[in-house]
Amino acid sequence: MYLEIFRQTVANNGYEVISCGIASAFFAQVIKFILFTLKTRRINFKIFTTTGGMPSSHSAGVMGLSTMVGILAGFESIEFAISLGFSLIIMYDAAGLRRAAGKTAASLNKMMEDFYHHDLQAVGGKLKELLGHTPLEVFVGAIFGICFAYLFHSFILGI
Repeated sequence: MYLEIFRQTVANNGYEVISCGIASAFFAQVIKFILFTLKTRRINFKIFTTTGGMPSSHSAGVMGLSTMVGILAGFESIEFAISLGFSLIIMYDAAGLRRAAGKTAASLNKMMEDFYHHDLQAVGGKLKELLGHTPLEVFVGAIFGICFAYLFHSFILGI
């Protein structure tokens, strides 16, 4: 009963688009958490709120949103073109500018460790280094978002 009410509320409208974008980003973070846990054999819930890593949740979210716009409005529509342009800018930023900022933070952290002799608390702590994504992480996130959108839409329709 509740599932049917959810489907009627969300199906074929803006709620489906935004729900898909948010859900695909969330599930990409869940995958990132699982991969981190398997790789390091320790649980770190901060992974849910951090940027960087495989897959890119930014890419998954914006490509899930864009794909859903394409499914509902048509892949030749102006709405899809706008959302895809937005998605490409976000993904370029994730792999370009934010990745460069992370590399800069790593260099500054190293310099501050050398200057302050490993006492970074004297200057406010270490800068966050994992800000962006590799092109592969962005690509995998985008593919995940596209696949998630098709599965989400199928789920909403009850197929």
